[in-house]
Amino acid sequence: MSYDLNDAAPQMAPMGELIPDGTFAKVTMKLRPGGTNGATEMDAGLLKSSSQSDAKMLDCVFTVTEGPFARRKFWQNFTVAGGKLDEKGQSKGWNISKSAFRAMVDSALGLDPQDVSQAAKEKRVIGGLKQLDGITFAARIMVESSDNPNYRDSNKLANVVLPNEPAYAAIMRGEQVTPDPVNAAPRKAPAQTPPAWNAQAPGQGGWSNTPQAPAAPAQGSVAPAAPATPGGAPAWLNS
Repeated sequence: MSYDLNDAAPQMAPMGELIPDGTFAKVTMKLRPGGTNGATEMDAGLLKSSSQSDAKMLDCVFTVTEGPFARRKFWQNFTVAGGKLDEKGQSKGWNISKSAFRAMVDSALGLDPQDVSQAAKEKRVIGGLKQLDGITFAARIMVESSDNPNYRDSNKLANVVLPNEPAYAAIMRGEQVTPDPVNAAPRKAPAQTPPAWNAQAPGQGGWSNTPQAPAAPAQGSVAPAAPATPGGAPAWLNS
């Protein structure tokens, strides 16, 4: 008897080694029940209560499904109720989480985030947070530095990659995409010599250098879709 090791999968990275900052990968999200009830019947016992505030969170574990980091996991909580409130009295954490969940659905189903047709809206309606369990989507992973010396740095979800982004198709095919580090050091602008016509003559006043144009605003989160008929189920549940 012999053992053919040629078809063995590559060995896993050492325990505790982080996925490099800015890595793109296809991931599956699973939910870990925390014993606190959510707002819907199907979310009974699903949430986790914060020990420091009235916040309720969704405890999620992400697993990379393909590529060199396949089977690697990272963990993240999403606030779904309570916590700090905005000027309208709404949970800031929930508004952030809701945008992330919508992006996950768009990425999983291949929906254009700009598609606000009735069919697309219906696919973005879920009967409970429990229906997000098992969703698979394209992700960009970051390394979050710990501000507590007793804890190590950790991987987190930087952002969901949407179908209208260049890297999306390759990620969903399981191909490797060049990382885009989140915490990369800012690039230094090359030194520029002011043009002669803008130079100030000795002993005389002159025009000051033309100010640089303001930077383009950062791309914001996709606005949530308009409410649709409650009770719709995402397509991945029926696959």
